[in-house]
Amino acid sequence: MSKAEVLIKAVTIQNLSYAEVARRHGVSKSLVHKLHHRWLTEGDAAFESRSRRPVSSPNQTAEPVRARILTLRKDLTQAGLDSGADTIQAHLAREGIRVGRTTIWRILTAAGTVARQPQKRPRSSWQRFTADRPNELWQSDFTHVTLTTGQDIEVIGWLDDHSRSLLHLTAHTRVTGRTVTDTFTTTAIKHGYPAATLTDNGMVYTTRLARGGRGRGTGGGNAFETLLALHGIAQKNGKPFKPTTQGKIERFWQTLKKHLAAHPSGSIDELQHRLDSFRDYYNHYRPHRALNRKTPAFAYQLIPKATPTRPEDPGIWRVRYDTIDNDGKISLRHSGRMLHLGIGRPHARTDIIALIHNNDATVITHDGTVLAEFTLNPNKGYQAKNG
Repeated sequence: MSKAEVLIKAVTIQNLSYAEVARRHGVSKSLVHKLHHRWLTEGDAAFESRSRRPVSSPNQTAEPVRARILTLRKDLTQAGLDSGADTIQAHLAREGIRVGRTTIWRILTAAGTVARQPQKRPRSSWQRFTADRPNELWQSDFTHVTLTTGQDIEVIGWLDDHSRSLLHLTAHTRVTGRTVTDTFTTTAIKHGYPAATLTDNGMVYTTRLARGGRGRGTGGGNAFETLLALHGIAQKNGKPFKPTTQGKIERFWQTLKKHLAAHPSGSIDELQHRLDSFRDYYNHYRPHRALNRKTPAFAYQLIPKATPTRPEDPGIWRVRYDTIDNDGKISLRHSGRMLHLGIGRPHARTDIIALIHNNDATVITHDGTVLAEFTLNPNKGYQAKNG
């Protein structure tokens, strides 16, 4: 005989009060009342023990949603993409499914898809610099990627420090000084010139260490340094052997290489296609924890952009790469006419960079040495150097 049956029969057969039955059997009066009422409505079925589990669980996640969460986890992981609760929550939101981050994490844990991680350094102890506005600071770096053929490819990126928006990402057989100036100029024309740049001390970015150990030597900078100076852009370089100074783009390389490992490329064109797709996903679809779950592209457009400390001249800028001919000249088209700039025979066969702004032209070598400056006159074919 179950305890429920004993309590009910004490009321129905012995005619004891609820209070007396509760006192004799050490239970609450309300329990006796509930069991008696159940017997009156259900009969002897009230004697059977009941599960304490509620008839329904209104807060339980529906099975189709749970299955979708686990599918997203699997698909994102196999694609080499971030598959944490934040990212899964963002994907579900785009599908019109609203699920809390904690619920997603609990489902992933219950399914055994979350590996235990060693105790991490608390976020409260991090000292992280972030630019206040878009284009206040761009970080740049390049990394190595190996094709399935074994060929080594170098990938260069330009990343906005404030929004983490990846503004440029391209693959090259080798990153050179020309690669840096070309990619910077292309990115700046599309997104506006930044107030400052932050890179390491690689020779493609700066020659300051080669010019005096700590940048206190004499002589001009390389082409990139000269280009920044002409635009009034501040140049910042990390401490030697301290890659954490460029922490945001260094962290991005980890994210990118995880994805590329899941999608190896057999050619540089195939790799570039993969980089373009990943940049679009990274900027527009992947929420960033440091941005309060916003995407980099959204954060980049949220507030007005910073500009160089010296206001950018609205005129036209051009960068031209050439080799001085045997007569000591280079030729370029300006205002609809071919002009010939006389630099001097001693510099014949020298590879140069011509920086043209409106009617002003500066010709420099790849190490930043200024060879000549010109004020272009469209009415003359031959252009002599400025005094």
